[in-house]
Amino acid sequence: MEKIILVRPDLSYADEILKYKKEFLEEEPIINGSAGLDRFSTIEEWLKELEKRSSKDTVPEGLVPSSTYLGVREKDNYIVGMIDIRHYLNDFLLQTGGHIGCGVRKSERKKGYAKQMIKLALEKCKELKIEKVLITCNKNNIASEKSILSCGGKLEDIRNFDGKNYKRFWINL
Repeated sequence: MEKIILVRPDLSYADEILKYKKEFLEEEPIINGSAGLDRFSTIEEWLKELEKRSSKDTVPEGLVPSSTYLGVREKDNYIVGMIDIRHYLNDFLLQTGGHIGCGVRKSERKKGYAKQMIKLALEKCKELKIEKVLITCNKNNIASEKSILSCGGKLEDIRNFDGKNYKRFWINL
């Protein structure tokens, strides 16, 4: 398995981020773990949004501060995924979103990258002094469930939100 590192997005990755976005949106309506990349027409706008989201003083209403990272394959600097770490939970995140949102591009799935990215994100959670991390996934997303379980996730329950069932896992750090 190739080694992944977490990197803060910046303009040097703009072309690769656009390719990642295009590939993701061919298959799915939203880009998991990307802090809304699918809703921005330019990388510059998205990067400004990430900056706003990084601080409790500037985070948009209804959201909590978060840190978004590119999951980059070290050997070739290729973006295999994105991961978003919420610094604490609001009511919505407690139900369905959790502390960590993660996505891996379709062409790179089933290679262990999500597990690696979650493990790296858990280290970032420790730095943020988060002691108990909530990670959720769609009830039928077996691949995500396996990744979460392999990182120490313990299933608490399954909750229905907006007609979808979410499995909620806790990881003690």
